[in-house]
Amino acid sequence: MTGKTTSSSSHSQNISFIQRFGSALFYGICSGLITVVNKLVLTSYGFPSFQLLAIGQIMPLPIFFFGNLLFGLGGTQAVSLPMFTALRRFSIWTTMIGEQFILREKQSSTTRRSVYLMLIGAVIASLDDLTFNWFGYIFLTINNVCTTAQGVVMKQKLVNKDFNQNGLLFYNSCIILGPTILLALCTEDLNKVWNYNRYCDIGFIFAFFFSLLMGFLLNYSTMLCTNYNSPLTTTVVGACKNLFVTYLGMFIGGDYIFSFVNFIGLNISATGSILYSWVTFTQKTSPKITNISESSAVISEKQKGM
Repeated sequence: MTGKTTSSSSHSQNISFIQRFGSALFYGICSGLITVVNKLVLTSYGFPSFQLLAIGQIMPLPIFFFGNLLFGLGGTQAVSLPMFTALRRFSIWTTMIGEQFILREKQSSTTRRSVYLMLIGAVIASLDDLTFNWFGYIFLTINNVCTTAQGVVMKQKLVNKDFNQNGLLFYNSCIILGPTILLALCTEDLNKVWNYNRYCDIGFIFAFFFSLLMGFLLNYSTMLCTNYNSPLTTTVVGACKNLFVTYLGMFIGGDYIFSFVNFIGLNISATGSILYSWVTFTQKTSPKITNISESSAVISEKQKGM
């Protein structure tokens, strides 16, 4: 009996770890791909409107993603990919604060140190950003705030069972679709898109529709990762995939200018991301393994008493 119970508990532990790690990996891949594809569409192919691109991606997405998506795309268009990834790491710090005050989840000292290491690297990189753009920096600051709100509120809704994952995506998509289209109508973006001259370019068409698909997959994977882990873990996984985006971004878009200080800062920030991910998954696994052992011991004692 004890052996079966222990085996069942171990099986549940394996499923739990697979769900956590698998959802985080799925989110990281989607988040990395959509950043690169958006940069191709907006900068390499010169698509004139990030708002219209946002509309294509928002159709299956909830309201909590609207500000995150809109300002993220605006920042992507204005800032080089390496600096985009560095500045986005400030969302990790704000998410950590949001978890502490709203979800009442306090992070370990090792976790906090890894987050601060990311921030130090991002600050060093920004001090020597040769492509500095106020528009991009402001948009990414708002983007970071939206990321925090999105993750914390999403986790709160899922934990309280207000909605399931699919319901949360569906209802908020319906709510936000109208205002998003209205926003595009009130600007000149429709005229810019109408006069865009690369609709016959096969590369652009593929990148554009792939970007729309990744909009849906990104938000679904975000939902899964936040549900099985935490808003902070989801945010940091997004930062870890930026290891790939950071170095690839030095060649995509053509707007990154290398400097030694900037490059060192980017690497310091990336190191903090890796450290946090390692701490998060090792800390989350250990307590559950301990609980399994304790449960098995209790069952064994009960059987001896019988």
